[in-house]
Amino acid sequence: MIDIGRSKRANRAYSLDDVAIVPSRRTRGAEEVSLTWKIDALTLDFPLIAAPMDSIMSPATAIEVGKLGGLGVLNLEGLWTRYADPEPVLAELAGIDDQLEVTRRMQQIYAEPIKPELITERMKEIRAAGVPVAGALSPQHTQDYYQVVEAAGVDFFVIRGTTVSAEHVSSDREPLNLKKFIYDLDVPVIVGGCATYQAALHLMRTGAAGVLVGFGGGAAHTTRDVLGIAVPMASAIADVAEARRDYLDESGGRYVHLIADGSIGKSGQIATAIACGADAVMVGSPLARAEEAPGRGWHWGAEAWHAELPRGERVPQAPIGTLREILLGPSRVPDGTMNLVGALRRAMATTGYTEVKEFQRVEVVVS
Repeated sequence: MIDIGRSKRANRAYSLDDVAIVPSRRTRGAEEVSLTWKIDALTLDFPLIAAPMDSIMSPATAIEVGKLGGLGVLNLEGLWTRYADPEPVLAELAGIDDQLEVTRRMQQIYAEPIKPELITERMKEIRAAGVPVAGALSPQHTQDYYQVVEAAGVDFFVIRGTTVSAEHVSSDREPLNLKKFIYDLDVPVIVGGCATYQAALHLMRTGAAGVLVGFGGGAAHTTRDVLGIAVPMASAIADVAEARRDYLDESGGRYVHLIADGSIGKSGQIATAIACGADAVMVGSPLARAEEAPGRGWHWGAEAWHAELPRGERVPQAPIGTLREILLGPSRVPDGTMNLVGALRRAMATTGYTEVKEFQRVEVVVS
């Protein structure tokens, strides 16, 4: 604990950039490493999830991520469920350079109502491609549309917000009872974000298959500037990993997956997040640099178009390669923004680990 003046004490916390992985005495060939990740009944080739952000995930890019071996999550409150053809809207946004103007225009564009029939259509489109199907709603809209999502036959239902708790209190509307909701749902749920041991433990007790750690959209949100709230990811992941272990004992063996979601911009941060205890990583900004990305060289999250208090902004992300190259390589840049899967494989091989779960035990240092 650190004293802040005479009346306040605070824990010291660390970001992913504060932590470094230490090689062990043994190394392995990269071909020996398995990145397979199994969650519920789904097995993926690598532990990366494409974040539900309109600048990176369309039905087409979600399908492409699935074909490459990962999981793409479509934002079910985004442009693809508000407009039958969102391409003209995306082109319009890409043509606006002024930050204030684009924020105002986003608020207008996203005021278009969500259409349940488009949720069904988009989910069926992804399902028809033969890849895993996942859609995301915020806690505020989950009650309104979850039956539509469930009927569409998703493999995973993601409830994602800046901060999600199992004990939300509101006098304006009936709050979402996560424990009852997840128990009644026939679809596995991934829920978050959270940042502390206690908050994560509460979410695990709801019956979720996975818990998101962090606020998501680190490159595009301004939550710290607007609300003063931030998540040092290395510390948050390590705290939630402890909650996962304690819940495993408490529940008699039920394992809840920990998914790092936020401040993940480069392949080294993916490896560090797993080294700190994550089972998988939700990736946003690196995928915004794909040639196929719907954002057309720009990246933003749901916080950017909030009607009353935007807590995000649209940031430039110049295309550097195809979605396949960014995920699987080959890389043409030395900064950790391409071949994300290959970099994780190499990090594990260099430290002597062949399984993702084992890699969580690698030694780390604070640098």
